[in-house]
Amino acid sequence: MMKKKSISASKASLVFFLCQMISALDVPLDLLQPPTITQQSPKDYIVDPRENIVIQCEAKGKPPPSFSWTRNGTHFDIDKDAQVTMKPNSGTLVINIMNGGKAEAYEGVYQCTARNERGAAISNNIVIRPSRSPLWTKERLEPNHVREGDSLVLHCRPPVGLPPPIIFWMDNAFQRLPQSERVSQGLNGDLYFSNVQPEDTREDYICYARFNHTQTIQQKQPISVKVFSMDSLNDTIAANLSDTDIYGAKPVTERQPVLLTPTGSTSTKVELRGNVLLLECIAAGLPTPVIRWIKEGGELPANRTFFENFKKTLKIIDVSEADSGNYKCIARNILGSAHHVISVTVKAAPYWITAPRNLVLSPGEDGTLICRANGNPKPDISWLANGVPIAIAPEDPSRKVDGDTIIFSHVQERSSAVYQCNASNEYGYLLANAFVNVLAEPPRILTTANKLYQVIADSPALLDCAYFGSPKPEIEWFKGVKGSILRGNEYIFHDNGTLEIPVAQKDSTGTYTCVARNELGKIQNEVHLEVKDPTMIIKQPEYKVIQRYGQVSFECIIKHDSTLLPTVIWLKDNDALPDDERFLVGKDNLTIMNVTDKDDGTYTCIVNTTLDSVSASAVLTVVARPNPPFDLELTGQLERSVELSWIPGDENNSPITNFVIEYEDGLHEPGVWHYQTEVPGTQTTVQLKLSPYVNYSFRVIAVNEIGRSQPSEPSEQYLTKSANPDENPSNVQGIGSEPDNLVITWESLKGFQSNGPGLQYKVSWRQKDVDDEWTSVIVANVSKYIVSGTPTFVPYEIKVQALNDLGYAPEPSEVIGHSGEDLPMVAPGNVQVHVINSTLAKVHWDPVPLKTVRGHLQGYKVYYWKVQSLSRRSRRHVEKKILTFKGNKTFGMLPGLEPYSSYKLNVRVVNGKGEGPASPDKVFKTPEGVPSSPSFLKITNPTLDSLTLEWGSPTHPNGVLISYILKFQPINNTHELGPLVEIRIPANESSLILKNLNYSTRYKFYFNAQTSVGSGSQITEEAVTIMDEGKMAMASRQVDIATQGWFIGLMCAVALLILILLIVCFIRRNKGGKYPVKEKEDAHADPEIQPMKEDDGTFGEYSDAEDHKPLKKGSRTPSDRTVKKEDSDDSLVDYGEGVNGQFNEDGSFIGQYSGKKEKEPAEGNESSEAPSPVNAMNSFV
Repeated sequence: MMKKKSISASKASLVFFLCQMISALDVPLDLLQPPTITQQSPKDYIVDPRENIVIQCEAKGKPPPSFSWTRNGTHFDIDKDAQVTMKPNSGTLVINIMNGGKAEAYEGVYQCTARNERGAAISNNIVIRPSRSPLWTKERLEPNHVREGDSLVLHCRPPVGLPPPIIFWMDNAFQRLPQSERVSQGLNGDLYFSNVQPEDTREDYICYARFNHTQTIQQKQPISVKVFSMDSLNDTIAANLSDTDIYGAKPVTERQPVLLTPTGSTSTKVELRGNVLLLECIAAGLPTPVIRWIKEGGELPANRTFFENFKKTLKIIDVSEADSGNYKCIARNILGSAHHVISVTVKAAPYWITAPRNLVLSPGEDGTLICRANGNPKPDISWLANGVPIAIAPEDPSRKVDGDTIIFSHVQERSSAVYQCNASNEYGYLLANAFVNVLAEPPRILTTANKLYQVIADSPALLDCAYFGSPKPEIEWFKGVKGSILRGNEYIFHDNGTLEIPVAQKDSTGTYTCVARNELGKIQNEVHLEVKDPTMIIKQPEYKVIQRYGQVSFECIIKHDSTLLPTVIWLKDNDALPDDERFLVGKDNLTIMNVTDKDDGTYTCIVNTTLDSVSASAVLTVVARPNPPFDLELTGQLERSVELSWIPGDENNSPITNFVIEYEDGLHEPGVWHYQTEVPGTQTTVQLKLSPYVNYSFRVIAVNEIGRSQPSEPSEQYLTKSANPDENPSNVQGIGSEPDNLVITWESLKGFQSNGPGLQYKVSWRQKDVDDEWTSVIVANVSKYIVSGTPTFVPYEIKVQALNDLGYAPEPSEVIGHSGEDLPMVAPGNVQVHVINSTLAKVHWDPVPLKTVRGHLQGYKVYYWKVQSLSRRSRRHVEKKILTFKGNKTFGMLPGLEPYSSYKLNVRVVNGKGEGPASPDKVFKTPEGVPSSPSFLKITNPTLDSLTLEWGSPTHPNGVLISYILKFQPINNTHELGPLVEIRIPANESSLILKNLNYSTRYKFYFNAQTSVGSGSQITEEAVTIMDEGKMAMASRQVDIATQGWFIGLMCAVALLILILLIVCFIRRNKGGKYPVKEKEDAHADPEIQPMKEDDGTFGEYSDAEDHKPLKKGSRTPSDRTVKKEDSDDSLVDYGEGVNGQFNEDGSFIGQYSGKKEKEPAEGNESSEAPSPVNAMNSFV
């Protein structure tokens, strides 16, 4: 069985649309059918009297219907009226007003009838009324004299128009009059004043009425209002009032609320269902009353209730019978309240429950027409047949009327007709046409063949199969060419033939066949369904907070079906982006440059395809420093305090964290602002402590996370009264600048600290520990006073007290100062030196008596200098060094001395004035030390078995040289070190020829000098003896052989074999590694023994992935064979333990080194391996 399901609201609306479409195609237009009214003018039709009147009436039917009209219930013969024409193939009337006709002559009730051989349909009763915009009647308007605080109503009383005009109040300059809780316009157009104020005085209160149909505005005469205050009342109208009236007049008094409209305590209101209910309460009173609305015994309907006109108007939209009840408005001020109850009754014009629908029957079938309506009061139902009351219509034996239902049994072709149902009550009527059409027709499918439907996966798919037939055909659906009939819960079959797949999937794609059959035949139609992947936003825009003038970017990255072409639209606050070049829309982003406050809002990325639409939104919050506070106000002014209040400026989307209060002293420092205090951002008032005799102005700065606002405008000035100073100067000091004076200084009080005019200081002093009286002097507003003729460096008690014209500050505290210092009188005695080693000595001395220091003891200075070096016996420029030892320390260390040298030193005491006399010079000597390295080492004149060494003496011998030590050892081709040989050389030698060396062998040399203390640092060098010429000839002959053709062919074959073997080895070793040959060759730094590339003579490069230990680079030998001191580090670190390799024909190395580090020269190593001829060639110097 085919299963039908209820569907969601969105689906229901779609299906309803489909049903409507199918009912419009219920009978194809090529078949006989009664007329159907398709278009007509509204029931209440107000026309512009200056334009032609067009009364619409359109209908369809087969054969095409003819049209006729009635006017005010009688036939309207349009042929007899030259001003009236009917449009061709239409029932629409055109009444020509613009060529002399008058609209008033055509006022009335019109009804259209569309008729053919199968029946007659009628239109609603169309009431034609021309709009009216009459002028205001002439009237004399007296000026309104009103006492301040009284209520006032300015009546508009517009002329009665059709439709009613729109009322508004303006002045002579066509500016709308401002309205508020105090002054507002009522629903009747009157202007209500709850209480008048002097500013309400004006002579141009003008009421305007706008008539929209005629596009005209009518103006009432201006109304004058004069508001009198009691102060001016006696002066302005004294001549018109008696003395009793004048002096008995009361000043403006507050009054409790009184309702101006509606009047009384209760009223009633009737409104129709579906309309907008408007209830109004306007009250007089002073202060201005506030209006509140309640519903007695219930709640105001949520989502349908609105308050307008400053809550004076209650608006409820789409009212229903449930909104009936009592509504109370309450007007309240501080003196009391007034209320009014409005009893609301909701009536209803007729509305459809079930409207009759067209009925298509085949001969012999049964059917019903149902007409059900409701209303308040309940409407009466009446039937007509072809526009004639059914009671007097021709009889039809197949028809039976049963109240709101007509029952048809065994209909025949003559039963075809149009029936009208009329439902009416005192508030209106409903009229519906529904035909009965008796036909015998085989099925036909109205949906286009092979129609393609495209839907998004997981959404419903609706496949149309609009059909017609009489009797009504049965519909079946199949999928695929040989598919079985569709059944089951995964499908929904609608009465109009539509197949619904509630959740279409990718496998729903395919061809679907709709089959319609009745007793007269069968027909089928194919449609096609494609299910697409949904469009998704895989990277949505995110919430952003950006500072003003910054740059921000929103991403919107999408994924969509490859067959759909998406379009991306960006919106701001659900509207188009501003037309601004700062907004840059990219492929998948939106960038806003130079962001401003106006850019704040919600940005939405909308992705549309022909089948779906997705969107994502993000909020952009533009933050900035807050706007400055404003409306600063000073209240509660006291002598030592005041309250400051302010209104915060806009925080610009970043909460205000605190307010900083600054002040300006316009009396002492005008234009200079000082920090006063700060308060939390939630606080807008602060109690400020004040100082006397300051002309204060305050300003406030708001602070948020972004920064500080601009300062507010300054507050009003506030001058505090004078008083005695509250405090004395700070940082009082007494320090002599000369041996016979005392300079007393202090930090002066700031202007606001003076507390009054005439600021001065009383300076007092006396010698400490001496029974003297205080000596005092009063000085002007300065910060220094000098006392002359004092003893040298004696303590004084000092105090400085502030005073002004009103008196003294509190008694100040005393401080101790000293008169001026003089240079120390004596030198330290008993200076002793203890030499610790060749570079360090310790010096001792006895302290000087404190009385001889004549000032603050700061410490001792030791002067020392080198007289001469004992090894060279030569003097040089004396460079004295100074070490300072703070406080009363009596010893110190002298670092950085040079060994084997003669020094002198002396010691001096130091005070604030300077240094005292020096102690006698003390002579001491440093012992010998180890020498520095020789200044250079050169190796020259290499032969087969000898090398010549030359060197320079140490730059710093640090004693008497007794000898040089030379050590050397050979290095074989595997970088192993041979036995170490040591030679001691007399100190007076500067060169040496080493003989009996191996030819073509590299040697490393270690060279240093010695004193009696020990050996100094060594310098290293490497050199190579030259090759034997006989061996060279042998090598040359080998090269000659290698140039022979047979040898070249043999070597090529060997090379190819080796290459194949290498490839196999590399594969087995997982592509192998690099060999560290270059690093090891770099460690020996002689370019003449490096393997050379055949093509350009550059050094070959080798590495091994199994040995990544870096080799320390050895000393590079310059071309002159000279090694400087700083380059004398040991150059041999890594040497191999063995060798397994050979050289290719191009001289490159094949094999692998494995090495270990040799950090110290090794003695007793195995002898070097004898060099091979090939190695000798590559080692030739």
